[in-house]
Amino acid sequence: MVIPSSNTANSIKEYYFSKKLAAIRKMISTGKEIVNLGIGNPDIPPHNSVIQELNAQSSFENTHGYQSYRGIYNLRNAFAKWYRHYFNVSINPESEILPLQGSKSGIMYISQAFLNKDDKVLIPNPGYPAYATGANSVGAETMLYHLKKENQYLPDFEEIQKYDLSNVKLMWVNYPNMPTGKNASKGLFRKLIAFGKRNNILICNDNPYSFILNDKPLSILSEQNAFDTALELNSLSKSHNMAGWRIGAVFGAKEYIDVIQKIQSNFTSGMFLPVQKAAEKALNLNDEWYQNLNKIYTERIKYVWELADKLNLSYNKNSIGMFVWAEIPEYFKNSFEFSDLLLKKTGIFLTPGEIFGSMGKHYVRISLSNSIEDYKRALFLLNNEITLKN
Repeated sequence: MVIPSSNTANSIKEYYFSKKLAAIRKMISTGKEIVNLGIGNPDIPPHNSVIQELNAQSSFENTHGYQSYRGIYNLRNAFAKWYRHYFNVSINPESEILPLQGSKSGIMYISQAFLNKDDKVLIPNPGYPAYATGANSVGAETMLYHLKKENQYLPDFEEIQKYDLSNVKLMWVNYPNMPTGKNASKGLFRKLIAFGKRNNILICNDNPYSFILNDKPLSILSEQNAFDTALELNSLSKSHNMAGWRIGAVFGAKEYIDVIQKIQSNFTSGMFLPVQKAAEKALNLNDEWYQNLNKIYTERIKYVWELADKLNLSYNKNSIGMFVWAEIPEYFKNSFEFSDLLLKKTGIFLTPGEIFGSMGKHYVRISLSNSIEDYKRALFLLNNEITLKN
Protein backbone atom coordinates (compact mmCIF):
# COMPACT_ATOMS: atom_id res chain seq x y z
CA MET A 1 0.00 0.00 0.00
CA VAL A 2 1.24 3.49 -0.86
CA ILE A 3 -0.01 6.49 1.08
CA PRO A 4 -1.11 9.15 -1.44
CA SER A 5 0.80 12.41 -1.49
CA SER A 6 -0.76 15.69 -0.39
CA ASN A 7 -2.44 18.25 -2.60
CA THR A 8 0.50 20.55 -1.90
CA ALA A 9 3.01 17.97 -3.14
CA ASN A 10 0.88 17.28 -6.18
CA SER A 11 0.66 20.99 -7.02
CA ILE A 12 4.44 21.49 -6.95
CA LYS A 13 6.69 20.32 -9.77
CA GLU A 14 10.19 19.04 -9.13
CA TYR A 15 12.65 21.91 -9.48
CA TYR A 16 13.96 22.04 -13.06
CA PHE A 17 17.63 21.95 -12.08
CA SER A 18 17.06 18.89 -9.88
CA LYS A 19 16.03 16.87 -12.93
CA LYS A 20 18.37 18.51 -15.44
CA LEU A 21 21.50 18.08 -13.35
CA ALA A 22 20.67 14.40 -12.92
CA ALA A 23 20.43 14.09 -16.70
CA ILE A 24 23.74 15.91 -17.13
CA ARG A 25 25.44 13.60 -14.61
CA LYS A 26 24.17 10.63 -16.62
CA MET A 27 25.65 12.12 -19.81
CA ILE A 28 28.99 12.63 -18.08
CA SER A 29 28.96 9.01 -16.85
CA THR A 30 28.81 7.84 -20.47
CA GLY A 31 31.94 9.83 -21.32
CA LYS A 32 30.28 12.94 -22.76
CA GLU A 33 32.18 16.17 -22.10
CA ILE A 34 29.84 18.75 -20.57
CA VAL A 35 30.46 22.42 -19.82
CA ASN A 36 27.67 23.54 -17.50
CA LEU A 37 27.18 27.30 -17.79
CA GLY A 38 23.67 27.29 -16.41
CA ILE A 39 23.96 27.32 -12.62
CA GLY A 40 24.50 30.40 -10.43
CA ASN A 41 26.71 28.63 -7.91
CA PRO A 42 29.71 30.78 -6.90
CA ASP A 43 32.92 28.84 -7.54
CA ILE A 44 35.17 31.28 -5.65
CA PRO A 45 35.76 30.64 -1.92
CA PRO A 46 34.84 33.13 0.79
CA HIS A 47 37.54 35.43 2.17
CA ASN A 48 40.20 33.41 3.97
CA SER A 49 39.54 35.24 7.25
CA VAL A 50 35.92 34.03 7.14
CA ILE A 51 37.01 30.41 6.75
CA GLN A 52 39.54 30.85 9.56
CA GLU A 53 36.82 32.25 11.81
CA LEU A 54 34.61 29.24 11.13
CA ASN A 55 37.47 26.87 11.96
CA ALA A 56 38.41 28.73 15.12
CA GLN A 57 34.85 28.95 16.45
CA SER A 58 34.21 25.29 15.67
CA SER A 59 37.09 24.24 17.93
CA PHE A 60 35.45 25.69 21.05
CA GLU A 61 33.54 23.26 23.25
CA ASN A 62 30.61 25.59 23.92
CA THR A 63 29.62 26.40 20.32
CA HIS A 64 27.81 23.24 19.27
CA GLY A 65 24.45 23.51 21.02
CA TYR A 66 21.11 24.94 19.98
CA GLN A 67 21.13 28.62 19.19
CA SER A 68 18.70 31.50 19.53
CA TYR A 69 15.80 31.48 17.09
CA ARG A 70 16.56 35.12 16.24
CA GLY A 71 20.29 34.65 15.74
CA ILE A 72 23.02 36.14 17.89
CA TYR A 73 22.98 39.88 18.47
CA ASN A 74 26.47 40.35 16.96
CA LEU A 75 25.30 38.92 13.64
CA ARG A 76 22.17 41.08 13.59
CA ASN A 77 24.27 44.10 14.47
CA ALA A 78 26.73 43.28 11.67
CA PHE A 79 23.82 43.12 9.23
CA ALA A 80 22.59 46.49 10.52
CA LYS A 81 26.02 48.10 10.05
CA TRP A 82 26.28 46.56 6.58
CA TYR A 83 22.93 48.06 5.58
CA ARG A 84 23.81 51.43 7.04
CA HIS A 85 27.20 51.57 5.28
CA TYR A 86 26.26 50.22 1.84
CA PHE A 87 22.52 50.93 1.55
CA ASN A 88 22.15 54.02 3.76
CA VAL A 89 19.38 52.30 5.72
CA SER A 90 19.08 52.47 9.50
CA ILE A 91 17.77 49.20 10.92
CA ASN A 92 17.27 48.24 14.55
CA PRO A 93 19.25 45.01 15.13
CA GLU A 94 17.04 44.17 18.11
CA SER A 95 13.75 44.01 16.24
CA GLU A 96 14.00 44.68 12.48
CA ILE A 97 16.37 41.93 11.33
CA LEU A 98 15.78 38.18 11.30
CA PRO A 99 18.69 35.93 10.22
CA LEU A 100 17.63 33.02 8.02
CA GLN A 101 19.19 29.76 6.95
CA GLY A 102 19.37 31.07 3.40
CA SER A 103 17.00 33.66 2.00
CA LYS A 104 15.17 30.99 -0.06
CA SER A 105 13.65 29.74 3.19
CA GLY A 106 12.53 33.31 3.83
CA ILE A 107 10.34 33.19 0.71
CA MET A 108 8.46 30.26 2.20
CA TYR A 109 8.23 31.79 5.69
CA ILE A 110 6.92 35.10 4.33
CA SER A 111 4.32 33.24 2.27
CA GLN A 112 3.17 31.30 5.32
CA ALA A 113 3.24 34.36 7.54
CA PHE A 114 1.01 36.61 5.43
CA LEU A 115 -0.99 34.57 2.93
CA ASN A 116 -4.26 32.73 3.40
CA LYS A 117 -5.93 30.32 1.04
CA ASP A 118 -7.37 32.23 -1.91
CA ASP A 119 -5.29 35.36 -1.27
CA LYS A 120 -3.53 36.60 -4.39
CA VAL A 121 0.17 37.24 -4.95
CA LEU A 122 1.79 39.34 -7.70
CA ILE A 123 4.77 37.47 -9.16
CA PRO A 124 7.18 38.63 -11.88
CA ASN A 125 7.32 36.85 -15.23
CA PRO A 126 10.13 36.03 -15.78
CA GLY A 127 11.03 35.45 -12.16
CA TYR A 128 12.48 33.11 -9.57
CA PRO A 129 10.25 29.98 -9.45
CA ALA A 130 10.32 29.87 -5.62
CA TYR A 131 7.95 32.86 -5.43
CA ALA A 132 5.15 30.86 -7.05
CA THR A 133 6.03 27.76 -5.06
CA GLY A 134 5.68 29.69 -1.80
CA ALA A 135 2.25 30.96 -2.82
CA ASN A 136 1.07 27.57 -4.04
CA SER A 137 2.15 25.88 -0.81
CA VAL A 138 -0.45 27.85 1.16
CA GLY A 139 -3.19 27.74 -1.48
CA ALA A 140 -2.77 31.34 -2.59
CA GLU A 141 -3.41 32.37 -6.19
CA THR A 142 -0.56 33.70 -8.30
CA MET A 143 -1.05 36.71 -10.58
CA LEU A 144 1.75 37.25 -13.07
CA TYR A 145 2.97 40.68 -14.07
CA HIS A 146 5.14 40.79 -17.16
CA LEU A 147 8.69 42.14 -17.34
CA LYS A 148 9.07 43.09 -20.98
CA LYS A 149 12.16 44.00 -22.94
CA GLU A 150 10.43 47.07 -24.38
CA ASN A 151 9.74 48.28 -20.83
CA GLN A 152 13.35 47.60 -19.74
CA TYR A 153 12.19 44.64 -17.61
CA LEU A 154 10.41 46.93 -15.14
CA PRO A 155 6.88 46.48 -13.76
CA ASP A 156 4.26 48.25 -15.88
CA PHE A 157 2.34 49.91 -13.05
CA GLU A 158 -0.40 51.23 -15.33
CA GLU A 159 -1.06 47.72 -16.59
CA ILE A 160 -0.93 46.14 -13.12
CA GLN A 161 -3.29 48.75 -11.70
CA LYS A 162 -5.91 47.48 -14.17
CA TYR A 163 -5.82 44.02 -12.54
CA ASP A 164 -8.39 43.04 -9.93
CA LEU A 165 -6.20 43.79 -6.91
CA SER A 166 -8.94 43.37 -4.30
CA ASN A 167 -7.47 40.18 -2.79
CA VAL A 168 -3.81 40.82 -3.58
CA LYS A 169 -1.85 40.78 -0.34
CA LEU A 170 1.76 40.48 -1.42
CA MET A 171 3.96 41.42 -4.39
CA TRP A 172 7.33 39.84 -5.09
CA VAL A 173 9.98 41.98 -6.75
CA ASN A 174 13.64 41.20 -7.36
CA TYR A 175 15.96 44.12 -8.14
CA PRO A 176 18.69 43.89 -9.20
CA ASN A 177 16.70 41.42 -11.27
CA MET A 178 17.31 37.77 -11.89
CA PRO A 179 17.25 36.58 -14.62
CA THR A 180 17.21 39.76 -16.73
CA GLY A 181 20.08 41.65 -15.04
CA LYS A 182 18.08 44.88 -14.79
CA ASN A 183 19.47 47.10 -12.03
CA ALA A 184 17.49 48.71 -9.24
CA SER A 185 16.86 52.46 -9.11
CA LYS A 186 15.58 54.94 -6.57
CA GLY A 187 12.76 55.81 -8.94
CA LEU A 188 11.62 52.20 -9.23
CA PHE A 189 11.63 51.67 -5.48
CA ARG A 190 9.73 54.93 -4.97
CA LYS A 191 7.02 53.74 -7.38
CA LEU A 192 6.85 50.34 -5.70
CA ILE A 193 6.36 51.84 -2.24
CA ALA A 194 3.65 54.15 -3.55
CA PHE A 195 1.95 51.24 -5.30
CA GLY A 196 2.07 49.11 -2.15
CA LYS A 197 0.63 51.85 0.07
CA ARG A 198 -2.06 52.77 -2.46
CA ASN A 199 -3.28 49.18 -2.76
CA ASN A 200 -2.49 47.89 0.73
CA ILE A 201 -0.02 45.34 -0.63
CA LEU A 202 3.15 44.12 1.09
CA ILE A 203 6.10 44.63 -1.29
CA CYS A 204 8.86 42.03 -0.85
CA ASN A 205 12.16 42.77 -2.58
CA ASP A 206 14.56 39.85 -3.00
CA ASN A 207 17.99 41.50 -3.12
CA PRO A 208 20.89 38.98 -3.30
CA TYR A 209 22.60 40.37 -6.44
CA SER A 210 23.15 43.99 -5.43
CA PHE A 211 26.97 43.75 -5.21
CA ILE A 212 27.71 41.77 -8.39
CA LEU A 213 29.04 43.98 -11.20
CA ASN A 214 27.42 46.91 -9.41
CA ASP A 215 29.20 49.62 -7.43
CA LYS A 216 26.03 51.36 -6.20
CA PRO A 217 23.92 48.84 -4.25
CA LEU A 218 20.39 49.95 -3.37
CA SER A 219 17.73 48.79 -0.93
CA ILE A 220 14.01 49.35 -1.21
CA LEU A 221 14.07 50.14 2.53
CA SER A 222 15.99 53.35 1.82
CA GLU A 223 12.77 54.92 0.48
CA GLN A 224 10.62 57.11 2.69
CA ASN A 225 7.86 55.15 4.50
CA ALA A 226 9.21 51.88 3.09
CA PHE A 227 8.99 50.11 6.45
CA ASP A 228 5.20 50.59 6.37
CA THR A 229 4.72 48.37 3.37
CA ALA A 230 7.97 46.61 2.41
CA LEU A 231 10.26 43.77 3.37
CA GLU A 232 13.65 42.92 1.92
CA LEU A 233 15.51 39.64 1.71
CA ASN A 234 19.28 39.51 1.38
CA SER A 235 21.96 36.86 1.69
CA LEU A 236 25.70 36.23 1.66
CA SER A 237 25.43 33.57 -1.06
CA LYS A 238 26.48 35.79 -3.98
CA SER A 239 28.00 38.82 -2.27
CA HIS A 240 30.43 36.75 -0.18
CA ASN A 241 30.58 33.39 -2.04
CA MET A 242 28.86 31.59 0.82
CA ALA A 243 25.97 29.90 -1.01
CA GLY A 244 26.41 26.54 0.70
CA TRP A 245 26.67 28.13 4.13
CA ARG A 246 22.98 29.14 3.95
CA ILE A 247 23.12 32.59 5.51
CA GLY A 248 20.48 35.19 4.78
CA ALA A 249 18.18 37.62 6.54
CA VAL A 250 14.89 39.42 6.19
CA PHE A 251 14.70 43.13 7.04
CA GLY A 252 11.64 45.19 7.88
CA ALA A 253 9.33 46.59 10.53
CA LYS A 254 9.12 44.80 13.87
CA GLU A 255 5.47 43.92 13.32
CA TYR A 256 6.36 41.99 10.16
CA ILE A 257 9.55 40.43 11.52
CA ASP A 258 7.75 39.09 14.60
CA VAL A 259 5.20 37.24 12.46
CA ILE A 260 7.90 35.74 10.23
CA GLN A 261 9.89 34.71 13.30
CA LYS A 262 6.84 32.91 14.70
CA ILE A 263 6.72 30.79 11.54
CA GLN A 264 10.48 30.19 11.41
CA SER A 265 10.66 29.13 15.07
CA ASN A 266 8.43 26.17 14.28
CA PHE A 267 10.68 24.88 11.50
CA THR A 268 14.29 25.58 12.56
CA SER A 269 16.26 25.64 15.78
CA GLY A 270 18.75 28.38 15.05
CA MET A 271 21.87 28.61 12.92
CA PHE A 272 25.15 26.90 13.90
CA LEU A 273 27.02 29.42 16.07
CA PRO A 274 30.40 29.21 14.23
CA VAL A 275 28.57 29.94 10.96
CA GLN A 276 26.99 33.02 12.54
CA LYS A 277 30.38 34.19 13.81
CA ALA A 278 31.93 33.65 10.37
CA ALA A 279 29.04 35.54 8.74
CA GLU A 280 29.68 38.44 11.11
CA LYS A 281 33.29 38.42 9.92
CA ALA A 282 32.20 38.44 6.27
CA LEU A 283 29.86 41.39 6.78
CA ASN A 284 32.73 43.41 8.21
CA LEU A 285 34.99 42.99 5.16
CA ASN A 286 36.00 46.28 3.53
CA ASP A 287 35.32 47.55 0.02
CA GLU A 288 38.38 45.78 -1.37
CA TRP A 289 36.56 42.45 -1.09
CA TYR A 290 33.76 43.54 -3.44
CA GLN A 291 36.19 45.26 -5.82
CA ASN A 292 38.32 42.14 -6.18
CA LEU A 293 35.24 39.96 -6.63
CA ASN A 294 33.96 42.15 -9.43
CA LYS A 295 37.33 42.15 -11.20
CA ILE A 296 36.86 38.41 -11.61
CA TYR A 297 33.31 38.76 -12.94
CA THR A 298 34.34 41.60 -15.26
CA GLU A 299 36.91 39.31 -16.86
CA ARG A 300 34.53 36.39 -17.12
CA ILE A 301 31.69 38.30 -18.71
CA LYS A 302 33.87 39.13 -21.71
CA TYR A 303 34.05 35.42 -22.52
CA VAL A 304 30.30 35.05 -22.02
CA TRP A 305 29.71 37.88 -24.49
CA GLU A 306 32.01 36.18 -26.99
CA LEU A 307 30.14 32.91 -26.54
CA ALA A 308 26.79 34.68 -26.95
CA ASP A 309 28.01 36.36 -30.15
CA LYS A 310 29.04 32.99 -31.63
CA LEU A 311 25.55 31.66 -30.87
CA ASN A 312 23.87 34.72 -32.45
CA LEU A 313 22.30 35.71 -29.14
CA SER A 314 21.18 39.26 -28.33
CA TYR A 315 22.02 40.70 -24.89
CA ASN A 316 22.54 43.92 -22.96
CA LYS A 317 26.08 44.77 -21.90
CA ASN A 318 24.76 47.12 -19.21
CA SER A 319 23.10 44.36 -17.19
CA ILE A 320 24.40 43.47 -13.73
CA GLY A 321 24.35 40.43 -11.49
CA MET A 322 25.68 36.92 -11.93
CA PHE A 323 24.07 36.09 -15.28
CA VAL A 324 23.70 37.25 -18.86
CA TRP A 325 20.11 37.16 -20.15
CA ALA A 326 20.27 36.53 -23.87
CA GLU A 327 17.63 36.31 -26.59
CA ILE A 328 17.86 33.28 -28.88
CA PRO A 329 17.54 33.39 -32.69
CA GLU A 330 13.95 33.63 -33.90
CA TYR A 331 14.07 30.36 -35.87
CA PHE A 332 13.96 28.38 -32.60
CA LYS A 333 10.54 27.43 -31.27
CA ASN A 334 11.50 28.07 -27.65
CA SER A 335 14.39 28.14 -25.20
CA PHE A 336 14.06 24.44 -24.30
CA GLU A 337 14.61 23.49 -27.93
CA PHE A 338 17.65 25.76 -28.12
CA SER A 339 19.15 24.59 -24.82
CA ASP A 340 18.60 20.89 -25.47
CA LEU A 341 20.02 21.09 -29.01
CA LEU A 342 23.07 23.04 -27.81
CA LEU A 343 23.71 20.46 -25.08
CA LYS A 344 23.29 17.55 -27.48
CA LYS A 345 25.52 18.94 -30.24
CA THR A 346 28.23 20.71 -28.25
CA GLY A 347 28.05 19.56 -24.62
CA ILE A 348 27.36 23.15 -23.47
CA PHE A 349 24.45 23.69 -21.12
CA LEU A 350 22.70 27.05 -20.87
CA THR A 351 19.58 27.52 -18.75
CA PRO A 352 16.38 27.81 -20.82
CA GLY A 353 14.68 31.06 -19.90
CA GLU A 354 11.23 29.50 -19.93
CA ILE A 355 11.80 27.92 -16.50
CA PHE A 356 11.43 31.48 -15.16
CA GLY A 357 8.07 31.98 -16.88
CA SER A 358 6.50 32.36 -20.30
CA MET A 359 8.26 35.69 -20.86
CA GLY A 360 11.52 33.75 -20.94
CA LYS A 361 10.38 31.57 -23.83
CA HIS A 362 12.90 33.05 -26.25
CA TYR A 363 15.81 33.59 -23.83
CA VAL A 364 18.60 31.67 -22.16
CA ARG A 365 20.51 32.50 -19.00
CA ILE A 366 24.31 32.19 -18.96
CA SER A 367 26.10 32.03 -15.62
CA LEU A 368 29.25 33.89 -14.60
CA SER A 369 29.97 31.25 -11.94
CA ASN A 370 32.52 29.33 -14.00
CA SER A 371 36.26 29.51 -14.44
CA ILE A 372 37.92 31.19 -17.41
CA GLU A 373 39.03 27.70 -18.47
CA ASP A 374 35.38 26.59 -18.66
CA TYR A 375 34.49 29.50 -20.94
CA LYS A 376 37.51 28.85 -23.13
CA ARG A 377 36.54 25.19 -23.35
CA ALA A 378 32.98 26.14 -24.32
CA LEU A 379 34.30 28.40 -27.07
CA PHE A 380 36.47 25.56 -28.33
CA LEU A 381 33.53 23.15 -28.37
CA LEU A 382 31.47 25.70 -30.23
CA ASN A 383 33.47 25.54 -33.40
CA ASN A 384 32.43 27.26 -36.60
CA GLU A 385 31.27 24.06 -38.28
CA ILE A 386 28.49 23.43 -35.77
CA THR A 387 25.06 24.71 -36.68
CA LEU A 388 22.20 24.65 -34.20
CA LYS A 389 19.52 24.75 -36.86
CA ASN A 390 17.46 21.58 -36.97
